[in-house]
Amino acid sequence: MVMLKSKALARCGLVLLSLWLCIQSVPINVDKTKEKPEEEELAAPQSADTGLHYDRYLREVIEYLEKDPHFKEKLKNANMEDIKQGKLSKELDFVHHNFRTKLDELKREEMNRLRMLLKAKHDIQGGNGLTVDHQALLKQFEHLNHINPHTFEVEDLDRLIKSATNDLENFDKDRHDEFKRYEIMKEHERRERLKNMNEEDRLKEEQHYEEMKKKHADHPKVNHPGSQDQLKEVWQDTDGLDPADFDPKTFFKMHDTNGDGFFDESELEALFTKELEKVYDHNNEEDDMVEMEEERLRMREHVMNEVDTNKDRLVSLDEFIAATKKDEFLEKDEWETLDNNPVYTEEEMKEYEQHLANEANDINKKSDELQKQREELERKQEELNAQKIGLQQAVEEMEKLKAQKAEVKQPGTTVAEGERAPVVPGNNQPLPSGHPQQDVPVPGHS
Repeated sequence: MVMLKSKALARCGLVLLSLWLCIQSVPINVDKTKEKPEEEELAAPQSADTGLHYDRYLREVIEYLEKDPHFKEKLKNANMEDIKQGKLSKELDFVHHNFRTKLDELKREEMNRLRMLLKAKHDIQGGNGLTVDHQALLKQFEHLNHINPHTFEVEDLDRLIKSATNDLENFDKDRHDEFKRYEIMKEHERRERLKNMNEEDRLKEEQHYEEMKKKHADHPKVNHPGSQDQLKEVWQDTDGLDPADFDPKTFFKMHDTNGDGFFDESELEALFTKELEKVYDHNNEEDDMVEMEEERLRMREHVMNEVDTNKDRLVSLDEFIAATKKDEFLEKDEWETLDNNPVYTEEEMKEYEQHLANEANDINKKSDELQKQREELERKQEELNAQKIGLQQAVEEMEKLKAQKAEVKQPGTTVAEGERAPVVPGNNQPLPSGHPQQDVPVPGHS
């Protein structure tokens, strides 16, 4: 939530807040007598996480921009359409050099963070033999201009605004979709367990399941979120005040915890805790805390739809007071919890199971292909081993033949080892064994 000191600043903060889901920043007193703004160390953002993967970068950029007097003045007069059309982004050219330098540093840090993150994802996916979706990885960079990794320009602010606007508008929808997948998967796993049980155990499990459902549904009345009864219950049980003295304006100021004159989404959700405690207890087997958070989200959306008339994702004091004067504020009907509002249809369950079956078939096909490849490799390896053995045998035979040729010089003749074969002049053939050697005169010698 952007915290601003004056009502005017709070109003201008609404413009960004509607885009950036109640991002907090520290109010800065600007000394206009100084020509140059002082350079300040930016403290770590203290607000709640928006849920965006670039949450810290987003909030730090906003905090620095709010330190610039010119940009802050333009922000006061900006409206939603100006921001969406990029008119506010163009004011970045007039932001003081000191803050532009800091924004450059923030962008370089964000680029380094993304590169390290994507490299890690790429290595993990590649190492597990998974196909790397490069387009999905590149979407991580959509909130900034990664072609220019060094300086923060008008395009970077424009991209950041558009990305945050789109992502936060779809944030609740993504949470609902994630919860639906959770519920479908939980029911699928339960049905699979039943399939693997014998008839007796299956009946016991089904009986236990129905008992838990009935026990969970047996709770006190849940008041309609934002109704007089619901708020009076908070006034009495949480604030310790007499319901007969309930005053909407006093109630608003007591629960506007940051004192900025607005209920943001987290402050609204805090008002529903008493109602949720009627239905959910983490100590109970039958209560699912994931379902409790989905219920909280449904309650907040309901109140926002009825009370947040300008759709800026905030409830002002005027909007709150106006809502207390409507007929809906006197709603006496009980709030229908998730038990009465199925999250998924049986058709969606069948689609999920078919999806799992298709995935299993794909895995089996790949497994069969890999098995065939393995068998083919083993066959080729056996052929290579057989060829290797044949070559070794051939080499051994050749070595034996060479040895025999070296030992036998003439067929039928053998020479004892170390014995010198006699030589006949004119004939280089050795004398037969036992043949008397004759002296042959050599001309010129006596």
